[in-house]
Amino acid sequence: MKIEVFSDDESTARAAAKFIAAEARAAVASRGQFVMAVSGGRTPWIMLRALGNEEVPWAHIHVVQVDERVAPGGRPDRNLTHIRENLVGHSPIRPEQIHAMPVESPDLEGAAKQYASALGEIAGSPPTLDLVHLGLGPDGHTASLVPGDPVLNVTDLDVAVTGVYQGRRRMTLTYPIINRARRILWLVTGNEKAGMLLRLRQGDPSIPAGRIRQDQAVIFADREAAGNLAA
Repeated sequence: MKIEVFSDDESTARAAAKFIAAEARAAVASRGQFVMAVSGGRTPWIMLRALGNEEVPWAHIHVVQVDERVAPGGRPDRNLTHIRENLVGHSPIRPEQIHAMPVESPDLEGAAKQYASALGEIAGSPPTLDLVHLGLGPDGHTASLVPGDPVLNVTDLDVAVTGVYQGRRRMTLTYPIINRARRILWLVTGNEKAGMLLRLRQGDPSIPAGRIRQDQAVIFADREAAGNLAA
């Protein structure tokens, strides 16, 4: 698993945007479209804004969600709120190219199946995403694959609903669809992530992030997060 280290979170985010743009151009040239799954977090919002300044074949892009809190629309803790804020208006992408997880449905399990079906329509059967962007929590979680949640053991669904984590249930992509992705991009910043980044790099299966395949993965980290890695 390749790792690139940058001076701070903003330079890390800008480099990630350039990487995504290059992946998008290659995918569209090869397969006619680029399907990217996006996680939440402050640094990713910088990345998405920066993506608007890159050369991207926007007409052929689909943006889907890695995970989402079960909360009303427009709430500041909803990832979708920030995805829309930082892409629509900062790039030529059309709102309908951003595919929202249906977390406002009264039937969450049914909604998860609906989203999996939508991913199949966009990305084939079984759906193969071109790029999945992931973050890393101080507890070793990624997406909404959190320590101790039954979703960690799901092998027959691409989208599932978690238990309560930090006050909210979540809808999340599961290991099967993440590990089918053509490319996995980790964006890790901040010294509170340093210990877990080391364990991720070592492929530690005792943390949720350590169960993500590494052969198609690249890590973009800032110096604070990469502090525990050997030079």
